[in-house]
Amino acid sequence: MKKVLLIDDEERMLELLALYLKPYHYDCRKALGPKEGLQYIEEERFDIVLLDIMMPDMDGWSVCREIRQHSDVPIIMVTAREQKVDIVKGLKLGADDYITKPFNEEELVARMNALLRRAKPGNHVEMDGLLWDRDRFELSYKNQYIKLTPKEFSLIGLLMQNPGRVYSRNQLIDLVWGMYSETEGRTVDSHVRNMREKIREVGFPIDDYFHTVWGVGYKWIRK
Repeated sequence: MKKVLLIDDEERMLELLALYLKPYHYDCRKALGPKEGLQYIEEERFDIVLLDIMMPDMDGWSVCREIRQHSDVPIIMVTAREQKVDIVKGLKLGADDYITKPFNEEELVARMNALLRRAKPGNHVEMDGLLWDRDRFELSYKNQYIKLTPKEFSLIGLLMQNPGRVYSRNQLIDLVWGMYSETEGRTVDSHVRNMREKIREVGFPIDDYFHTVWGVGYKWIRK
């Protein structure tokens, strides 16, 4: 069963969402408000998060930002607002999709399944002792943990999952930061530089695998 975290300040909505998802074999954790939701994120691993935007004390955008400091779990923002500016704001902060209330349960499940299909391939990639583990949100080399930021972790994972493919800086921005992000190419270069240095420090020959394609972008070589 896929494990989903539901975050909302209305208990009735949590119960309704859990009721919707039960026939589709989702194991639901119900977090009543932002504080409880963030506590769940710290203590457990989830396959997907449904996050309400309009909550008191801490809105869904702030919660999304906090989650992205620790995890790249797929996030769907749930909102009663249809303004484009609100939707774009959530996507810029790292949300993967959104759905507006009231919604059709089949549409919700279809969006969840689509996100999970994209997240599923290559949850674990290992090359010559370097292990990228999406489920644990860890990169390690010969049992040495390499502490990466969420964006660095996503970058190395994307490239390791697609060896031989060249990604331009703009493509990496779209895929890692999000297509509505205002991130610039030099930010990508900075993340790559920091990530390479961290991996070198544990003894993995990163430069044999991670190549810069001058004037274009980056690629991972399978040896």
